[in-house]
Amino acid sequence: MEQGIIVESNGFNRLVEIMRRLRAPGGCPWDAEQTHDSLKRYLVEECYEVIEAIDNNNAIHLKEELGDLLLQPVFHGVIAEQTGQFTIDEIIDTVCAKLIRRHPHVFGSMVIRNSEEQIENWDKIKQSEKKAPQPSLLSGLPPDLPALLKAQKITEKAARVGFDWEKTEHVIEKVQEEMEELSQAIKTGNTRHIKWELGDLLFAIVNLGRFLGVNSEDALRESIGRFTRRFSHIEETMRNKGIDLQDATLEEMEILWHEAKSIENKV
Repeated sequence: MEQGIIVESNGFNRLVEIMRRLRAPGGCPWDAEQTHDSLKRYLVEECYEVIEAIDNNNAIHLKEELGDLLLQPVFHGVIAEQTGQFTIDEIIDTVCAKLIRRHPHVFGSMVIRNSEEQIENWDKIKQSEKKAPQPSLLSGLPPDLPALLKAQKITEKAARVGFDWEKTEHVIEKVQEEMEELSQAIKTGNTRHIKWELGDLLFAIVNLGRFLGVNSEDALRESIGRFTRRFSHIEETMRNKGIDLQDATLEEMEILWHEAKSIENKV
């Protein structure tokens, strides 16, 4: 028997009871000191650790990280209960009501033919729920979203009302145009102009990714992973040869880079 925990509780209720016990007098000092604000960083970190487990296709790791992520809303919910803001049951009731309300084709008589229609109808219902009209179709996105993800969501919203390219070739031409504008900005040496054009190029590339059905945030994260693995191969090989990486030539490192790339391609 675990001290202070209701034995009859199981599953989600058991997790809530454990968190309440940790926050209660005589519980854990660190847990008792936390606030919504102090926990923000952990919520973000746990989200990315779940994504890493998914990318690695590691079910055991994913199970553990999903548990860590689930702990975060429970933690916030218990804090809210203890400070008189709202209860965990109210959190659950709110999301259940939202799911039912935004799926009238499942819980009502509306007919939806495909996922695109569902996304469009979801957005309409979401807008109708707002107490005040949104100043823009592009408003409502969290300000702290990663830039690539935010760019993708913005272009998706614009595309839903027809503000989009007709063909992939047109988007590629836009990327090439932005690349040329960046090249011209570099020649001027104007730092502000260079930053502006680099941003436009990144935005155009995100748009191209969306047009091709590729999530740019995922694509870049995978590229970072490949770079990290290949660079680690260079480090490990040089270390095994007794060569300090600082003393290695670019040509030597390039050879090992392509060696690591070949190994990946065989997997």
